[in-house]
Amino acid sequence: MHSEITLILILLLCLSLSGLVWLGFRANEADWGRWWVNLLDGWFRLFLKFYHRFQYTPIDLPEQGAALLAGNHVSGLDPLLLIAACRRPVRFMIAREEYERFGLRWFFRAGGCIPVERNGKPEKAFHDALAALHDGEVIGIFPEGGIHLSSHPPKKLKRGVAVLAELSGAPVYPVRVSGIAAEGHVIRAVLIRAHARLQAFSPMDCAALGQSDCLEQLGGLLRQ
Repeated sequence: MHSEITLILILLLCLSLSGLVWLGFRANEADWGRWWVNLLDGWFRLFLKFYHRFQYTPIDLPEQGAALLAGNHVSGLDPLLLIAACRRPVRFMIAREEYERFGLRWFFRAGGCIPVERNGKPEKAFHDALAALHDGEVIGIFPEGGIHLSSHPPKKLKRGVAVLAELSGAPVYPVRVSGIAAEGHVIRAVLIRAHARLQAFSPMDCAALGQSDCLEQLGGLLRQ
């Protein structure tokens, strides 16, 4: 009797796991080059849709070729929101201390994140991002330079996004996130349920605009 119950429980567990895998692959929209990363992509999209009640305007990236995503940065949930609004993989530039966060390094490596040495050699991350753009990849960047609450006064944008756009010729896609329940936090923002929103704007040709005009217009969109 006990062996039969155990067998039934094992079968139910296998069916449940198979269902989760099927749902993950079905929800996956971006090809990250590895099946298990694609599976995570699908699971995170479902998590954002049903847990964080995510509503967004899809980011209309070109099917191939370089692109820069530039968004406001209010929490640790922001990169997941930007990824979920795209049909292509997005590589983010993140601070080295976040990249080395305990238990999450494997996750950031799987996503192709580019660690930035704020107190060391930040130019290495810049060159890595530029090389990725020349290879036709999508790079995500937060021009405010770190988490900045929407309720705080506007912060001057860093020039990196404009310089990358100018040197690579990649269009800049501005996006603005809102509705985060735990603004200012990294892990808590992922765990605490929100009414997450993302608004995507028309791409900007920062190479033609020039750095100053690019940053001014971009800042206006991110601070709406």
